[in-house]
Amino acid sequence: MDNESLTHTKWRCQYHIVFIPKYRRKKMWGVVRTDVVGIIKTLCDYKHVRITAGAVMPDHVHLCVELPLKYSVSSFMGYLKGKSALMIFDKHPEFKQRGDKEFWARGYYVETIGNIDEATVKKYIEDQYKESMRDND
Repeated sequence: MDNESLTHTKWRCQYHIVFIPKYRRKKMWGVVRTDVVGIIKTLCDYKHVRITAGAVMPDHVHLCVELPLKYSVSSFMGYLKGKSALMIFDKHPEFKQRGDKEFWARGYYVETIGNIDEATVKKYIEDQYKESMRDND
């Protein structure tokens, strides 16, 4: 994969990010899971963030993303979790009716991809997804 570049700058900022719904409730099944996938892709497209791998599990989300230099991880995650929660509540008002004011938990896990290669992170995410599906069968 090539580095991104401007006139005087080259970069490749990749991050593995994991975040969870409030109280780690298993909310993301069926239609909700499909909607969450679509919403995350849409919001990343708006900010020109490239998703290189990702998986939505019943109780957490894994993303491997390449962020443009102009965004910090914290500002991107604030945008992603804030806007996606609003969009999820619009599509699924039953979550808001139950008294949930927040969809996502406050924190998230992030690591830079540098000491390990991208293929290792992608394999880890795929294995997590396969294991999750196997457990639910």
